[in-house]
Amino acid sequence: MKKLFILCFVSMLLLACGNQKLNQDSIPEHETFRIESKQVGETRTINVWTPSSYQNSNEKYTVLYMADGGIKEDFPHIANTISKLIAEKNIQPIILVGIENTERGRDLTGFSKSEYDAQYCPLTDGAKNFRAFITDELIPEINSKYRTSNKKGIIGESLSGLFVMETFMQHPELFDFYIAFDPSLWWNNHYLVRNATNLFVTFPDKKIKLWFAGSSAEDISEYTNELNTILENNAPNKLNWKYSDEPKEKHNTIFRATKEKALKWTLNEHKE
Repeated sequence: MKKLFILCFVSMLLLACGNQKLNQDSIPEHETFRIESKQVGETRTINVWTPSSYQNSNEKYTVLYMADGGIKEDFPHIANTISKLIAEKNIQPIILVGIENTERGRDLTGFSKSEYDAQYCPLTDGAKNFRAFITDELIPEINSKYRTSNKKGIIGESLSGLFVMETFMQHPELFDFYIAFDPSLWWNNHYLVRNATNLFVTFPDKKIKLWFAGSSAEDISEYTNELNTILENNAPNKLNWKYSDEPKEKHNTIFRATKEKALKWTLNEHKE
């Protein structure tokens, strides 16, 4: 990675490998439970927000999953945003499932042979286990506890955005829609972008939506823009995708600046 990027990257580390910053959003009414995971070998805390219509209907709801989903992470922020968009009739009611972090850098990253990556995230390559936890343990638990439809998606920023993009590119069949803000596509010498064309060759015959955004952070925008170009030329036939290039936003502002348009575009059938 170019030396020019190092100062910017270091300033992002608190959002990347450690637990997320405390946020000031009001905590919405929600349910919390814990699940013993064999896949990650620990107890995980899960926060679930349901829309106001949930209690008085028999409807089955789309589910949005998110890492960084602790009460002191992004769960209140996204739950409040979804509630607002539902009240404004900009999206249909959905369920939000937040997964509280333990070892964030471990769970959200895949393998890396880059020494540059190792100096910042010494515990890595846990994404495959974390993904198995979500698909094999958490999703069945949510489906048993709540009225859920077959439609589900995943959302994340920074390293969590990397996890979203890795899942989309390597295991696209797992979710119906993907949302990633400033994904850390520099990981492992930008492996996902370097191999994107080959990965898209085996894309499933399934309608999938992808929304992703890149800020002015040079070590991120370089690769989000490159991926956008690849998609323009080689996007899978049934993929409905949108890239939001946000050069006026910084890494620590892009999530809040683009959250509403991301959710509206992804959760509605029409294109905006």
